[in-house]
Amino acid sequence: MTTAPPGPRTAGDDAELAEFGYRPELKRTLGNFHTFAAGISYISILTGTFQLFYFGYASGGPAYWWSWPLVFGGQFMVALCFAELAARYPVAGSIYNWAKKVGNPHVGWLAGWMMLLASVVSIAAVALAYQLTLPQISSLFQFVGDGTGKYDVATNAVLLAAVLILFTTVVNAFGVKLMARINTAGVFLELIATVVLIVLFAVNVVRGPEVVTHTEGTGAGQPYGYLGAFLVASLASAYVMYGFDTAASLGEESLDPSRNAPRAIIRAIVASFVLGGLVLLLALMSVSSLRGDKLSTDGLQYIVLDVLGPTAGKAMLWCVLIAVTVCALAVHTAAIRLAFAMARDNNLPGSARLAKVSPRFGTPVLPTVIIGVLALAILLVNIRQPQIFTVVTSIGIVMIYIAYLLVTAPMLVARLRGRWQPAEGKFSLGRWGLPVNIVAVLWGGFMTANLIWPRAAVYNAAAPYHWYLRWGAVLFVGAIALGGFAYYWFVQRHRTGVLADHAAVATTPPESAAPKEATL
Repeated sequence: MTTAPPGPRTAGDDAELAEFGYRPELKRTLGNFHTFAAGISYISILTGTFQLFYFGYASGGPAYWWSWPLVFGGQFMVALCFAELAARYPVAGSIYNWAKKVGNPHVGWLAGWMMLLASVVSIAAVALAYQLTLPQISSLFQFVGDGTGKYDVATNAVLLAAVLILFTTVVNAFGVKLMARINTAGVFLELIATVVLIVLFAVNVVRGPEVVTHTEGTGAGQPYGYLGAFLVASLASAYVMYGFDTAASLGEESLDPSRNAPRAIIRAIVASFVLGGLVLLLALMSVSSLRGDKLSTDGLQYIVLDVLGPTAGKAMLWCVLIAVTVCALAVHTAAIRLAFAMARDNNLPGSARLAKVSPRFGTPVLPTVIIGVLALAILLVNIRQPQIFTVVTSIGIVMIYIAYLLVTAPMLVARLRGRWQPAEGKFSLGRWGLPVNIVAVLWGGFMTANLIWPRAAVYNAAAPYHWYLRWGAVLFVGAIALGGFAYYWFVQRHRTGVLADHAAVATTPPESAAPKEATL
């Protein structure tokens, strides 16, 4: 693979927009670290690992750690494909526009539709992580009951998550500069806190790295033994390592995006893998005991308090809270850019209003508010659902993996037909492009099947037991995909096309090329 050194901002920053038929509208204010911060804050090491460690450990024991490098290997192949696309097409709504270019407008719409709704669900899912952290800091944050009632945790989670969603909505409505400042500061603190946490765990280890070979009997009773348990546990890692494409989705607001975005994508996923893997490994090596229910219920939050003590432990949990906040902010930001990109092509209901950029704030305000309201609605629907964490999170991630597959699969077809041409002089996989793309597609298909598999352990692990909960992901994702595409095919596709207010201004042809009046 090859990369080129960064260059100064030029008129070429907007060259790719003309290829799509768009005119520049969003302000280019984001630098190299801003784009990296957008990608890594979406992945968010401290958010994902702290939110889902309990699930991975309960499902696969300490050996679930091996799912981390497994998922990284597959997602890194996807990230390399995305980096090549980001160098060629650094435009807003990356997944939507990439699928449209390497596939066709129909595939592009479906990818965008799935990614947009998945992003809305992901905002709600990330915001729910407040419940896993704030009550651990102080019982004062358990506003509903004392946490022991059947619906106390789920209802309180919705309340805390709603506050976070209101915050991300307001910040994003005020423009990308405010969002970038908060996001960059939050990512900086998150990276420092992660390194500090790794060091503190390392100096308190009580067992060796062989701990990751222990299964704690989690394969017992599984139809495929420990393999079945591991496949379930691997979802805890799969739920974390995604969203790196956000760096490219901010391409129209970044300086030198065709060079900065590919590097940001790769750096974000590699940094998340290294730091997150060390946090998980050293947590297992330093916790006082691997026995008991706390690891399977309170997860990493419990380990932090157990290893560091209440004072230092709670200080670290405040850092986790910051990470959750900037993660939700980044997911909301990416969803707004995607909605704007689809609306600009007249591919959503009310596109003219959704695609309008505020002259004061330089951002699409209406999508910001609508996405926030929809995320709140998802929370309210699940307010009395005790299994809210895994159900909401799982459905969102399934749709994201499908959306990724709708990019990598058409890209592979384009490669095989000789239609794919990487950006000249910029990031390119070269001769590795085909094998990397093949692995990315195979991985995407495998993990999508693993994610959507209607297992009780994932979608209905506790009472009340209902068939529709177990099949919830299949039913919901199927309805979203089939219903959404039916709407597009019969209604929206007949209206699609770049809106006049957003179309590139055609240049006036030279006089010699202008059509002449007919003479008699």
